[in-house]
Amino acid sequence: MKRILPALALFALFLLTLSATLKSGIKSNLTEGFITGNPEIASINQMSFGPEGILFLGDSKNAAIYALNTEDVQSTQEVTEINISEFDKKIASALGTTIENIEINDMAVNPVSKNVYFAVQVADGTPVLLKLKGDGFENISLKDVSYSKIALTDPVPADAKDRRDRSLRHWAISDLKFHKGKVLVSGLSNKEFGSTFRSIPFPFKDTQDYASLEIWHAAHGKYETHAPIKTFDVIQLEEEDYLMASYTCTPLVLFPLNELKDGTHKKGRTVAELGAGNSPLDMISYEKEGNTYFLMSNSNRPVMRIKYNDIANFKDSMTEPVTVFAETEGVAYDNLPFPYVLQMDNLDATHVIYLQRQSDGDLRLQVRSTEWM
Repeated sequence: MKRILPALALFALFLLTLSATLKSGIKSNLTEGFITGNPEIASINQMSFGPEGILFLGDSKNAAIYALNTEDVQSTQEVTEINISEFDKKIASALGTTIENIEINDMAVNPVSKNVYFAVQVADGTPVLLKLKGDGFENISLKDVSYSKIALTDPVPADAKDRRDRSLRHWAISDLKFHKGKVLVSGLSNKEFGSTFRSIPFPFKDTQDYASLEIWHAAHGKYETHAPIKTFDVIQLEEEDYLMASYTCTPLVLFPLNELKDGTHKKGRTVAELGAGNSPLDMISYEKEGNTYFLMSNSNRPVMRIKYNDIANFKDSMTEPVTVFAETEGVAYDNLPFPYVLQMDNLDATHVIYLQRQSDGDLRLQVRSTEWM
């Protein structure tokens, strides 16, 4: 026993040391290829959390995806009540400037810690990553971080313009999500059919699959290949994963994920026209009383709630034009009493956090239970 006890003590010490080291940021299998330094991030257009506190950043200026090891891995089940008014003014004040000089590009919740992160761009083009702490913010360094990076293949050129002479490079990355070990990315490429969807295995290697997309745009009365997906989610139909994509003016389109292989051109199935003169901004899902719902925020519409069962039961494909401006057809939806929601994310399984512009101009960050949605 005298020989066994020291061994047990040493083993216990090893376990404690291992646990402490993991909490302090030891590299796991997902981060073992990360390097520490300045990734020279030029913009943060989109964000999404993966496992182990890894934050994926979409940088359209550099046409690259970055994975940051935030080391934000302290698990919590507690949901904080959040109701912060004049949110843009608070961010501007924290950065020593005014609201005219900032733009909040995205918001993402770490599902482990429940901490909320914001991607902000300052007027001089500097990207800033902030973490909410109470009513204040912690500035997350983008210059001395543990990270991994992959450049996009064949992105839309930096000098590309649309018909109104506006830069298209912003849409090199229009949305991204982490799903089943892959970073899913929508945007524009430099190919003939510009609308592109990429599937990038993580940890990053040298491989990425990307397919060009074609949709029937009912409000425009034609097939289109150049408009990027503005926001998307993944939906499972008949035990198969589908990309559910929403575009400006506002078609909702399904693509089987397993058919979006490298070098393919895929025509989607349009299941809804949700109204012209509008651009979708964000999309999330939640479950309530055994049912699944999707929420979509919009530039010129209230938040739309779409029932999973309505999508699953809609077997048609829209191929006829919608002739009346802002008319809707296809899968039904409900308008929720939340207009001007700019960003939203799941705080946990039963709460949504969202950034909403109030009728008096106040920008407010708040949390709402899905019980009331």
